[in-house]
Amino acid sequence: MPALKRKAYDALMFWKEHKTKQAMLVDGARQVGKTYIVRQFARENYEHLAEINFIEDGTAAQAISTARNAQELFARITAFASGEIVAGKTLIFLDEVQECKGVPTAIKFLVDGFPQYDFVLSGSLLGVELKNIKSVPVGYLDSMTMYPLDLEEYCCARGLPAQVLSAASASFEGREPVDPYLHERLMGLFHEYLIVGGMPAAVDAFVREDSLPAVRSIHRNIVARYREDITKYARRRTRTIRRIYDLVPAELAAQDKRFILSDINGDAHIARYENSFLWLADAGVALPVYNVSEPRPPLLISQRSTYFKLFMNDVGLLTYRCGMEATREMLAGRTDVAYGAIYENYVAQELAARGMPLYYFKSKAAGELDFLVENSLERVLPIEVKSGKTYKRHRALKNVLEIGNYSIDEALVLCEENIEVDGKIVYAPMYCTMFMDGRKREW
Repeated sequence: MPALKRKAYDALMFWKEHKTKQAMLVDGARQVGKTYIVRQFARENYEHLAEINFIEDGTAAQAISTARNAQELFARITAFASGEIVAGKTLIFLDEVQECKGVPTAIKFLVDGFPQYDFVLSGSLLGVELKNIKSVPVGYLDSMTMYPLDLEEYCCARGLPAQVLSAASASFEGREPVDPYLHERLMGLFHEYLIVGGMPAAVDAFVREDSLPAVRSIHRNIVARYREDITKYARRRTRTIRRIYDLVPAELAAQDKRFILSDINGDAHIARYENSFLWLADAGVALPVYNVSEPRPPLLISQRSTYFKLFMNDVGLLTYRCGMEATREMLAGRTDVAYGAIYENYVAQELAARGMPLYYFKSKAAGELDFLVENSLERVLPIEVKSGKTYKRHRALKNVLEIGNYSIDEALVLCEENIEVDGKIVYAPMYCTMFMDGRKREW
């Protein structure tokens, strides 16, 4: 089977072609495909790959972390790396750098002292274990965050021609209905994606075997690995963080989808648990969506950090944790079943993968808007997510649009139906989140 096409590969190519002396840091949660994509990139663009995995080789981590200067550091890397190192022809890949914390801060000396080599660093839980990574001097380390496959990447893996995405994207940009046959095909892939999700191993298994039991087994293993990571890295907060992680599906199913802190440990004081919520976000296994006091740009100014929803980093993992009944009903195409949390998780995941900060709005007077984003014109775009047939019922959205001083030009309702415009409201199928970044469909 051909390799899964990832946008991260294009980002690595851009780095290679435009860098001066910067190394590249690839961040992201476990199992999102970081190591695989770096190895593929190396195979196709370098004659040699020299790699060290600091989890698999603890001796290398100890040796490299105690190096006293750049020459000693590079000598120890060459001693422990698998693969030949040839000047001008080698990518040096240092993986799982959270286990060798000195490497990111020492990268300046490597790229200065050995410019004839390219360096890529990768790791998981970097937001937890390497918070001081911002101390790396500007100009020495580029970075990118990898996420699970988004819906566009999933469609590509399922063999959907690029022309279909281009046509649907053009319809969305023009606010015109998508061709009915293309719409049906894209909605089918969207429903698949809610079950399979974007974890590369799960996607690969489904593409190769068309087997949902295999997918669920992979999901089970990933959730287990995440819980193991919490035990390993959360230290004194392990019990609280694991409890929060385990509660995510239940809290998303609640009416307001916000965490009720008393569910965690009978204590409703947010300050005690705020860092535990942020640990899950920093680890990349959860996506926080913050409340704003009003839907005005810039949204960051009105963010209220103590009010937020917490979504899973992959919708397939959430569907797995919701049980087989949710999977069966989605397979049966039952759009009358209210699975709003799963649909909202999908939207949160898609927006995050496109680099959009996640916000929502709720007030007693107006009601609640599922998501708010800022478009390229720095205007606020409210987004409502409707999984059922009553997608035109959205009191809060109408209330907010009627408040003139919010100056909202357009609102988006994501639903199961084709594109339709009613005044300021655009109704669009769920898969149109793929097109919200305005990028040309080049795949």
